[in-house]
Amino acid sequence: MKLCTLSTGDTAYRYYKSIVVLFEAPRKVLSTSVMNGGYREDLTAVFNHDCNPGAGMACTLRAPTYEEHMRLVATDLGLDPDKATGIGTAASMDNVSVRKEQYEDLTVTALVTGGVEVNGGRVGDPATYYDPIDKTILHKPGTINIILVIDADLPPGILARAMVTCTEAKTAALQELMVGSNYSSGLATGSGTDSTIVVANPASPLYFESAGKHSKLGELVGRAVKDAVKEALFRQTKLSPEYQHSTLCRLKRYGITAERLWQDYQARGKDTVKARFLDCLYGFEREKRLVTYTSLYIHLLDQHDWGLLSAAEVCAAGKEIIELAGARYCGIEPPVIKSNDSKACLAAWAELILAILDSKFQQ
Repeated sequence: MKLCTLSTGDTAYRYYKSIVVLFEAPRKVLSTSVMNGGYREDLTAVFNHDCNPGAGMACTLRAPTYEEHMRLVATDLGLDPDKATGIGTAASMDNVSVRKEQYEDLTVTALVTGGVEVNGGRVGDPATYYDPIDKTILHKPGTINIILVIDADLPPGILARAMVTCTEAKTAALQELMVGSNYSSGLATGSGTDSTIVVANPASPLYFESAGKHSKLGELVGRAVKDAVKEALFRQTKLSPEYQHSTLCRLKRYGITAERLWQDYQARGKDTVKARFLDCLYGFEREKRLVTYTSLYIHLLDQHDWGLLSAAEVCAAGKEIIELAGARYCGIEPPVIKSNDSKACLAAWAELILAILDSKFQQ
């Protein structure tokens, strides 16, 4: 039940599918919660709640609004709903990551749960939700939830700056894992409904007026959060550098999946069964050289999307990488990029993978 004792003297407990941090003294709190969110100095607890009722079951509201729903959760946890703030998720509290960073007398602790496979996205992706009135809908709950406890006193504005640094650290973790958006071909910067709570200790003799990347406090926040996000994602869905070392993982955000490759293979009139096709594909798609070539290739497409390389530059470099990859795999004749656009580049790389697969079948 007891998860850990924080450097502030506060205790984090895990029970009723929740993580609850009970305050031993007044704290400064900044949160993104709809229930007692924003900046507060009168709270006695914060919590992170798993509202997932079970596999295949939808999260449903227990009250007319999400705020009232969270107040009921707080009551179930034995908290005063007027003196607590909480955030919701579909990630299991059993998969929480607790990371602590210290420098001299300063301690920063991050408690993180997360998963981005379902609704991870890139900021600015096309969105579908727009309803400024309806408060009764429970959307997919936040999938990277962070409680950040800073054992130092901060003015409200610097508490907000610590939340910005915390958010940058989360995005850096996703970037380093090459997590793709589910809504575009871009790299994910978070999920659509991430939530964060930052807690400061006004009783601490330490007082800081900076939490950015140039400050030691900012460094500790960045390290604790980035490491905790990575560990939480691994605990929840096994997402890791090893898992991402995959040609198919690299290509997923561009729409090239095992199923699409199978359909393309069938369209060629090839005579094989799906099980044999997939067995062969999964047998070589993690080969080191192919993953490396694929990573270089799609990064060209990223730089074209960002306006850093022209279509002609991307296609010229892509042609060279395809030729290298084709030569590496049994002297395969490389596919031709038929025009100077990203779709033609992707089609050529998909053709290369199918050509490699054909050569494997013939061995």
